[in-house]
Amino acid sequence: MQTVSENACFGGTQGVYTHASQACGCDMTFGLFLPEEARGGPVPVLWYLSGLTCTHENAMVKAGAQGWAAEQGIALVFPDTSPRGDGVADDDAYDLGQGAGFYVNATQAPWAPHFRMWDYVAEELPALLGAEFPLDMDRQAITGHSMGGHGALTLAMSLPGRFRSVSAFAPICNPTGGDWGRKQFAAYLGADESGWAAHDASLLMAERGFDGPVLVDTGTSDQFLDLLRPETLAQAAFARRQRGSFRMQPGYDHSYFFISTFMEEHVSFHAEALWRE
Repeated sequence: MQTVSENACFGGTQGVYTHASQACGCDMTFGLFLPEEARGGPVPVLWYLSGLTCTHENAMVKAGAQGWAAEQGIALVFPDTSPRGDGVADDDAYDLGQGAGFYVNATQAPWAPHFRMWDYVAEELPALLGAEFPLDMDRQAITGHSMGGHGALTLAMSLPGRFRSVSAFAPICNPTGGDWGRKQFAAYLGADESGWAAHDASLLMAERGFDGPVLVDTGTSDQFLDLLRPETLAQAAFARRQRGSFRMQPGYDHSYFFISTFMEEHVSFHAEALWRE
């Protein structure tokens, strides 16, 4: 692991690091904010998974999360959204290839050798973080935006006991039923749709739900609302009486202006779960 940068931030440290990823077969970059409390011992961890076209840097710079995390004494992890590099497959479309990993393990050519973002976020990066930084890996929570909201929800419901809480900003809720999902799942996972359900938050909610609190915010003026399909997730949650809040925020769109507006509430929501004994 190599340090790219470390900056003082709200009494703590905002770092950027690179490492050779065995899961993705290339160098990967991530951001990590450590609050001041990390100097005295391990602190809880909140993961933030970004959306299409993003890198580790988008939320790290635009979301305004570090100040709220510093108040709560929790760390923030900002992974990249896909493998990258000259030898990594890509596509001219913004919603496939580099910047669009969809947090799945690809099984199809040309994506399979590198696009293993599920293994990277679920296994490899947590192991690295726990070994290298003062983090309490028994206290984890996860959030994300758009494609990252899809990733946060599917990881939380598929890894019982890993995360104490899950939230999402404008998540892709039903990728098997919309254009944001069917295209990518066919490319990454193949034409057999039976393998897609494990990465659909609405189907997972209907099948198993989440053993903890859930918070989902979507803007009523989101320009991608028909692709996000938030009603499918809400209906599944209500049907199984899932503990959580599924909110439509009047006038907000898909941008980081929306995310930064509600970031304090999401960080506080997770802090309550993370610090609970």
